[in-house]
Amino acid sequence: MTSKKHFVAFLMLLATALSFSGQAQYKDGKLYLNAEGSQYLKMTLLNQVWVRYNDSNPGTTVYGYDKASTTDVGIRRLRMQLFGQISERGYIYIQLGQNNLNYLSDRKAGFFLHDAVAEYQAVKNKLSLGGGISGWSGLARYASPSAGTIMGIDAPIFEQATADITDQFLRKLSVYAKGKLGKFDYRMELSDPMAFQKATSYSAAVTKASNFASSPAKFQSQGYFQYQFLDQESNLNPYTQGTYLGTKRVFNIGAGFVYQPDAMWHLGDNGKDTVKTAMRLLAVDSYYDAPVDKEKGTAISAYAVYADYDFGPNYVRMGGPMNPANGNKLATVLNGAGNAFPMYGTGQTFYAQVGYKMKKELLGKAGTLMPYVSMQHSNFEKLADAVNYYDIGINWLMSGHGSKLTLAYQDRPIYSTTDYKVSERKGTVLVQYQVFLN
Repeated sequence: MTSKKHFVAFLMLLATALSFSGQAQYKDGKLYLNAEGSQYLKMTLLNQVWVRYNDSNPGTTVYGYDKASTTDVGIRRLRMQLFGQISERGYIYIQLGQNNLNYLSDRKAGFFLHDAVAEYQAVKNKLSLGGGISGWSGLARYASPSAGTIMGIDAPIFEQATADITDQFLRKLSVYAKGKLGKFDYRMELSDPMAFQKATSYSAAVTKASNFASSPAKFQSQGYFQYQFLDQESNLNPYTQGTYLGTKRVFNIGAGFVYQPDAMWHLGDNGKDTVKTAMRLLAVDSYYDAPVDKEKGTAISAYAVYADYDFGPNYVRMGGPMNPANGNKLATVLNGAGNAFPMYGTGQTFYAQVGYKMKKELLGKAGTLMPYVSMQHSNFEKLADAVNYYDIGINWLMSGHGSKLTLAYQDRPIYSTTDYKVSERKGTVLVQYQVFLN
């Protein structure tokens, strides 16, 4: 039995159990809890499988063995969502899943909690108040991306600026307010940061380069505000659409921030005093997604963001999605192991992506294609050369986002610790197959 059938069977069983009271009905992927249809539950499923070849960063090792390159199979994302309006004003959202399961992962680690939100609709559509562990993040559109509708292999991960440092894969223990006022869409959040000591990259050392402070964290405030000029997007859940594949005509301009006092620390000029600074993150972005020719089914999707991050002096942090290695024997390589590169840092970043969906049934009953290209350009205070990271690929849309195969090439810079300049470049070729029940 397929995963979809399992979930449908579960919902039907639940519907049958509730139907004895004459209340429940399963229809259009929802389990309706009342006759009017205003109260319901819905489930979704997502699985993204990667097959990848990576040209390793110089000096890369796997458990101490040299690995000039790696080939691996992994589960990049697995998601199960359950959400719904369970009373006139009460809404619940729960998400479980797994990230980055490959040959280096702990075995039988099991699912972990992504989201658990309880929400109260104070003023219909205009104001909802909620709390829990939540993806209602500030800053920018893809600080909380809809994983199942991403145009390429990944959203711009640098927008998830504290991912697994003081949060849980971008989700934060928070209270929030969100809503719409005409075409103005807003979200604001007050978060209780998780202890830095639990992060895999934790270091207690205080150096002249800034890092997250080990002292008890103060609350973090954040918000994201956008004006939606054309078709309106749903803000039922926090995760923003990657591409609508021509089913909507959307043009938004947004701006956001994240601020946390005394979040960072470093050694002062005398090399003795510990100086604390705030974390200040700002971004402005624009999103356009629309059909080009409705009859042919062609569409375009484009996104651009400019971000200014202040993590304190000379802060830089590596990122390597589902890293296929766990060591580096060369102290002269800043990137570290595997596929990592300087993804986050104090400084400015410009990111852009664009994709074009070709005509429907380009491949007959096999679907159509959507090529894309994306680029991250960052000028970080610590680095002498700019970070230029490229992701170029093509989607084979067999059934929209529901069944999608993506071939991509990613190109990243390698930095030296002697002069913080780019010494060479490395690449990754990967294939992702996605199944998404929404």
